Amino acid sequence: MKLQGKRIILGISGSIAAYKSAFLLRLLVREGAEVQVVITPAGKEFITPVTLSALSGRPVISEFFGQSDGTWHSHVDLGLWADAMVIAPATAATLAKMANGIADNMLITTYLSAKCPVFIAPAMDLDMFSHPSTQKNIAILNDFGNILLDPATGELASGLEGKGRMEEPDNILNRLVEHFSQKKNS
Repeated sequence: MKLQGKRIILGISGSIAAYKSAFLLRLLVREGAEVQVVITPAGKEFITPVTLSALSGRPVISEFFGQSDGTWHSHVDLGLWADAMVIAPATAATLAKMANGIADNMLITTYLSAKCPVFIAPAMDLDMFSHPSTQKNIAILNDFGNILLDPATGELASGLEGKGRMEEPDNILNRLVEHFSQKKNS
């Protein structure tokens, strides 16, 4: 169990690639990580919190406030709790919000509060990925010290071929394991 005792926030935004997040979540848990899923409202249109909760063993966080009982989810506490944050998939809109500090959902406020390394796995159509505004946002996020998990080239949900496929869950897991191994050896 290569991630035993590690606490990871898995951020999911609204992309068809959100189905891959379920596979990633399963891999993380299998490797011993404690995973808290934070999903955007649009992300819930692609994969249900019930599925993610069943795989993580924890309630999924999407909104700032819980039921109508006055409880709230502290993005600050989450940001302090985690050893790593993985945003997979990260849409063009999510990248833009992250790069510009637009804190209008729980995922972005958690990102802005994170004190841990942040891994970002973009997923979008090739034209969106190559657009200058997206590339500028990626450059900003790199400058902030985030770790970009470059998207793959291949068939996209649109039916087009090109760069924009979210990195495969196995490869994301390997990057996390590698990160923690290097940290342990330094």
